[in-house]
Amino acid sequence: MAAELSVRERILAAALQIVGTDGVAAVSNRRMATVAGVSLGSITYHFPTQNDLLREALLGFVRDETTRLTELAESYSTAQLTVSDAAEIAERVAKDLAFSAERIAPFELYIQAGRADELRPAAAECFAAYDMLAVRILESLGIPDADTLAPAIVAAVTGIQLRRLATGSAPQQLSLMLLRLIDSARGSVGVNPPSG
Repeated sequence: MAAELSVRERILAAALQIVGTDGVAAVSNRRMATVAGVSLGSITYHFPTQNDLLREALLGFVRDETTRLTELAESYSTAQLTVSDAAEIAERVAKDLAFSAERIAPFELYIQAGRADELRPAAAECFAAYDMLAVRILESLGIPDADTLAPAIVAAVTGIQLRRLATGSAPQQLSLMLLRLIDSARGSVGVNPPSG
């Protein structure tokens, strides 16, 4: 039997649910208390400001996501992957990001981080975890400058996910797109970046 969530954990789960369902603007102490099933006073007791609440909700997502991605990256740290393997891993990560309210919430919080400096470190931590996984996979494929290419791969996957979310479209050949990106990276070995 799973342990019951603490009041703080229930508030954070409610925040992700509300943000993912109706956006950051829908977060109010009264609504949080109702969704979390806690007293109104417990909201401000645990989170004096809305930015405190949003930062902690994003950090909670980041902790869970970082753990998941670190375990995944470690499982591939010594493996010799093929390009097809790498594309399948990326597809798996993307599918794990099913569009439940709790998974949509980070997109909302990333946008909010663009408006609220105190949220940016949490967003940066999450993207660093995605980058780490991409670096591990690219290095396993023997791709040079994996540290440089990883953020572009992460941006591509994130952009595809955001596109799916915005358009309601079905997953469309993420593996194929990534295969082409990785093949392009392999083909550019020894090509110097433009000076500028």
